[in-house]
Amino acid sequence: MRKGPAKPASQRAPREGEGRAVDPARSLALLWGSHGKPGRSGLTVRAIVTAAIALADARGLEAVSMRHLADQLKVGTMSLYTHVPSKAELTDLMIDTVYGELYDDVDAPSRQPGGWRASLGYIAARNWELYQRHPWLLEIVSARPVIGPNASLKYEAELRPLDGLGLTDVEMDSVLTLLLTHVEGTARAQASARRTRQESGMTDVEWWVATAPLLDKVVDAKRFPVATRVGQSAGQAYQGASSPEHAFHFGVERILDAVSLLIAARRGGPGEGRA
Repeated sequence: MRKGPAKPASQRAPREGEGRAVDPARSLALLWGSHGKPGRSGLTVRAIVTAAIALADARGLEAVSMRHLADQLKVGTMSLYTHVPSKAELTDLMIDTVYGELYDDVDAPSRQPGGWRASLGYIAARNWELYQRHPWLLEIVSARPVIGPNASLKYEAELRPLDGLGLTDVEMDSVLTLLLTHVEGTARAQASARRTRQESGMTDVEWWVATAPLLDKVVDAKRFPVATRVGQSAGQAYQGASSPEHAFHFGVERILDAVSLLIAARRGGPGEGRA
């Protein structure tokens, strides 16, 4: 089961459980256990996870610590450890919990009018929106998936529109991986652009208005004719150096075009494979 935040480790803050690696058995027991049962203090796993998500949404994953959560929940730090052994397991619970926001039920993507193509477009949009609500997901580093109930439903829901189209099981998984990797990459670029705006104190439009006139003075259009022409057109369209949201939409459509060709090839015909 998968698909969670994908890799590259060099781009993200390390996911650590206060210096301890995730214990698979312990993590699975927590993920699939009852989160509403209170302990002696009245505290529940669900309450801890909800508070952790709110803190990460506001301040990023690095701000999430057992001490901060204990302060927010008005309990002793050790009380948290009786419910969640470390930040590593807590992060798994946070991921699986927000995955529950994606779909009302397992057939939600498949019900989209317009066949598999509309379903995959819906999947891409829902994952993009999830990253916008919870950008801390992009800080997580792990080459291994979280296998909780919501993550399992996510994987099942996102595979179903590809079932019965003539693709092999590995091709189905690969198509989904390709799509979600694109979504994550453009969401990461969007988050980076947001940080740049915050740190610079300038919007993209303000930056472009200030920068564009200077480019004519420093860039030799005769030496770089194609780059000058395309850069000007793109800059005017984006009102900035780039547009991750445009890249997201454009890339999704091109990926779906390619999948259409793959489906047609597997069916042995020249058609678009859009049904």
